[in-house]
Amino acid sequence: MKKQHKEVTVRVILTILVVLCCVRQFMNGAFENVFTCILCLLLFSIPNFISKRFAIQLPVFLQVVIMIFIFSAEILGEVNAYYVRIPLWDTMLHTANGFLMAAIGFSLVDIFNRSERFLVKLSPVFVAIVAFCFSMTIGVLWEFFEFGMDMLFHTDMQKDFFVSAIHSVALNPNGHNVPVHMEIQSLLVNGEDWMAAYGGYLDIGLIDTMKDLFVNFIGAVAFSIIGYIYIKYRGHRQSVAAKLIPTVIRADDDTVDRFGNVLPQEPAQSAPAEAKEHQNQ
Repeated sequence: MKKQHKEVTVRVILTILVVLCCVRQFMNGAFENVFTCILCLLLFSIPNFISKRFAIQLPVFLQVVIMIFIFSAEILGEVNAYYVRIPLWDTMLHTANGFLMAAIGFSLVDIFNRSERFLVKLSPVFVAIVAFCFSMTIGVLWEFFEFGMDMLFHTDMQKDFFVSAIHSVALNPNGHNVPVHMEIQSLLVNGEDWMAAYGGYLDIGLIDTMKDLFVNFIGAVAFSIIGYIYIKYRGHRQSVAAKLIPTVIRADDDTVDRFGNVLPQEPAQSAPAEAKEHQNQ
């Protein structure tokens, strides 16, 4: 119960902060940010929806982490521009995303693996590999989404970096597959000296994309190792994974309903017929 109170407290605090931010953005005429705040409130309800719709018990710690992640990405990152103000903000969130997505992928496989309906039981190594692949797939799909938004709606989700050198085979005068290394010493763009103003040439998103995928890789590997240890020594020790892995509410258990609520039980009845038969004998 104390853990549930903590989840409710965090949810209420974050909801109040999002509502206040929404009102502030509306008064400033930033209607795009208002939409982001509304989207954030809708995302907050996803854990409860999943729990009730699919009869899955989400750990309180996992719910809190998901809500804080959503708040950090949407409200702090997008609305309050932490992605620009804090250089490592985007890197931190992508690392956390890789960790969380690995936890979700791990949970999906582990739920099926523990179910009696499935005859095939996967080894801990295979479950960890699937969790890693699931996390990396989600990371790649997100980069596709960022690229699509930048191309179609001219956003800048794939943040640009300034580089001071170029390494490319396109600059090879002989047309050979040998890269030419060129230090950028001067660069004029529309009459402006970018070397003096920015220190180099503008890379359009490639470095950011690969950096995001790399830190996603680190987060995925980290949880895959934790998940492997969790399965290998399940029941012998507590693990961080236990606080992040959902469990299925048993539908075949007549002591609880599909949402985990304890059902009233009828008192055990004696066997009067058997007693009478014994007396007659």
